[in-house]
Amino acid sequence: MANTERNLARLQALAAAVLFSTGGAGIKVEAFNAAQVSMIRSGIAALALFLWLRGRIRWTPGMLSAALVYAATLTLFVASTKLTTAANAIFLQAAAPIYLLVLAPFVLHEPVRRRDVVYLAVVGVGMVSCFIGRPEPSATAPNPVLGNWLGAASGLAWALTLLTLRKIGRADGEGNATVASVVAGNAFACLVAVPFALPLPAAPMGEWMTLVYLGVFQIGLAYVCLSSAIRHLPALEISLLLLLEPVLNPVWTWAIRGESMGAWTLFGGALIVGAAAATVFTDARRDR
Repeated sequence: MANTERNLARLQALAAAVLFSTGGAGIKVEAFNAAQVSMIRSGIAALALFLWLRGRIRWTPGMLSAALVYAATLTLFVASTKLTTAANAIFLQAAAPIYLLVLAPFVLHEPVRRRDVVYLAVVGVGMVSCFIGRPEPSATAPNPVLGNWLGAASGLAWALTLLTLRKIGRADGEGNATVASVVAGNAFACLVAVPFALPLPAAPMGEWMTLVYLGVFQIGLAYVCLSSAIRHLPALEISLLLLLEPVLNPVWTWAIRGESMGAWTLFGGALIVGAAAATVFTDARRDR
C-alpha cells in the first residue's frame, strides 16, 4: 500500500510539473510587464485556491514562512522569464536540488544518498552551461544577464519553498496547510506587485485569458496536485520529479512564442533533465 501511495504521489507531482511547464509561454504575453503578470496571475491563483479550500485556512508560523518564500519564488521567476529566455529561467530555477542537498539534512533530517551527490554535480555543470550560453537581447528576452541572475535566485527561493512545504506537509493529514501556504504566498506576491503594476494596459482578450489560465490552472490546479504528492515524498524527490517542467517549458515557449534556445543552454538543460530522469527511474524501480 505504501508503494502504491508513493507511485500515485509521483504521478501527481508529474501532473503538477506539466501544468507548471506552461508558465514560460504564458508569462511572455506582450501587453503586460512583469509586475502586471505577477499581480494578476497570483491574485487569480490565490482566489481560486481559497475557494477550493472553502476558506479553511489556519494561520501558523510554519505556513507564513512557506508563504513568504513562495511569494519570493513567484516574483523572481516572473521577472526572470520576462528578462531572459524561458529556457534559461526555468533551467536556473531547476538548480533547486543543489540547495536542497545542503539544507534538507539539517531542516528535514532526510538522508542524502551517494547517487544524489553525483546527480547534483551534473546539475551544477548544467547550471554553469546556462550562464555561459546566455542569449543575445531580443524582444522576448531584453536583459538576459539580469534575467539569469534572477533565475538563479528563484532556484534558491524554490528550494526553501519545497523545504518549508515538506516540513508542514508531513504533519498535515489533509493537505490543507500546504495549499493554504500557496494561497497566502500568491496573495503576498499579488500585493507586492500592485504598486508597480497599475495602471493596467488595454490588452487583447486572448492575453487576459492567458493570465486567467495561469492563475487557475498553471498555479491553482498544479498546486492541488503538488500538495497531495508532497505529503508522501521527500523534498529532494519532489524537486527531481518536478524537473519535467524544464523539459516542456522551452518547448511550449518555442511553439507558442517562437523563442529558441542556444546550444549551451540546450546542453545544460539536457544535463539537468537527463540526470533527473535517471535518478527518478532508479528510485521508482527500487520501490516496486
